[in-house]
Amino acid sequence: MQTNVLEYLENIVTKVPEKVAFANEEMGLTFSQVFEQSRAIGSFLHGQGLYKKPIVVFMKKHPKTIVAFFGAIYAGCYYVPLDDEMPRHRIELIFKTLDPGAMICDETTLEMARNFNYDGEIYLYDDIAGKPVDNQALMEIRDHQIDTDPIYIVFTSGSTGIPKGVMACHRSVLDYIEHLSEVLRFDENTVFGNQTPLYFDACLKEVYPTLKYGATTYIIPKQLFMFPLKLVEFLNQYKINTVCWVVSALTMISSFRTFEKVKPEYLHTIAFASEVFPIKQFNIWREALPKARFINLYGPTEVTGICCYYEVDREFGLDESMPVGRPFRNTDILLLDEHDQIPAPGEQGEICVRGTSLTLGYYRNPEKTAEAFVQNPLNDIYPELIYRTGDLGKYNERGELVFLSRKDYQIKHMGHRIELGEIEVIANMYEAVGSACCLFDNDKKKIILYYTGDVSPKDMAAYIKEKLPRYMVPNVIKQLERMPLTPNGKIDRKYLMKCYEGEKA
Repeated sequence: MQTNVLEYLENIVTKVPEKVAFANEEMGLTFSQVFEQSRAIGSFLHGQGLYKKPIVVFMKKHPKTIVAFFGAIYAGCYYVPLDDEMPRHRIELIFKTLDPGAMICDETTLEMARNFNYDGEIYLYDDIAGKPVDNQALMEIRDHQIDTDPIYIVFTSGSTGIPKGVMACHRSVLDYIEHLSEVLRFDENTVFGNQTPLYFDACLKEVYPTLKYGATTYIIPKQLFMFPLKLVEFLNQYKINTVCWVVSALTMISSFRTFEKVKPEYLHTIAFASEVFPIKQFNIWREALPKARFINLYGPTEVTGICCYYEVDREFGLDESMPVGRPFRNTDILLLDEHDQIPAPGEQGEICVRGTSLTLGYYRNPEKTAEAFVQNPLNDIYPELIYRTGDLGKYNERGELVFLSRKDYQIKHMGHRIELGEIEVIANMYEAVGSACCLFDNDKKKIILYYTGDVSPKDMAAYIKEKLPRYMVPNVIKQLERMPLTPNGKIDRKYLMKCYEGEKA
């Protein structure tokens, strides 16, 4: 029985030691290099007296960054990935919560790290990755590790403005990777194209299956996601056959008619998550790659990334929502209404998750942990935690789970309860629209629609009036040249709201 994620690496290095594991456009690291360097880092951290401490990995997005993660785990610690594209204020708030045991940097981040409000030790990756390996120390650490020990903390937004650190353990990651791999059919021939930042849990979909199967992951240069033609050419150059991307990264390619010039020749598995895939854009992808598998994934960070999947097996109308399907094995989904009861068939409820995939909660934040990770209200017999996602969903006539919206995207307008996501679906149906985002000004009671595409706000308003009842028609419609995105590729709704408030002032 496997109890430690590092066993993936230790098993595969004996089979394909010289195969490239993680690479970018400039260099690659073989499994043997990953093995030796991560063990060297673990030995060094142990020698500094670090054990069961958070180790900040503050490096540019690079194959070596991933090795530093494993080094922290070898030391019996847990890694905390940060990145220089994160605002300094946010990083220092994270440091205040963490009180890190140490920080690992590279040459590009060292100077910035020295200017943080941080008094701990800073180590250069290249200085410690070649240190001697202390086999005896690593064996002793392993003897005391159990599968509920934490291995990483990733920070998500907090409603109070203070980032929340979600802690995951060996057990939840192993459970996730085993079932994700089964659904997506990874193997030794899988070549991943990584899109997501390494400081989000989304990168787990590539990092650990690479170790499990002896696959290869290419870290795609961030700037290519501004140039869809060059991005597809990169996929072809490195024969990338599997991507697990946020929806906005995929629609950026399809909305610019990239497939009229070049198609990803090797791509056979396209998994997507984070947002609803507009059916119009999805159809462009499916027409371009008719033999590929398309899998819709759903899950919050608090349940170790992903908990539900749906492999697209039919056509959808432009006004339909693609389901998120069914949970992974060993995971269960509960829909709960406002009375914490199971809603009637076809009725909506809050999506709640139970199972091994649940993370340990929020680092040094028992109050927020207790709010989100709660006793299953349907079980009064023994202790059983569920995670309340804050997402609304329902089951369709096929028994598939359908995501509807966030609870906080549900508004009351002109006496009617409205899902902002429904307005976005209609806006995305317009042939000339690339993407759309709907917000609500609670003070002025106004619905605001932002969109990209070759259509005037006047024509957009006329189109929406034909499709929606009067109380759902946006009061403000604004055209954008490009939709702002968060670092992990989701539409940046907070930024758009700030822009709107700035214009309103």
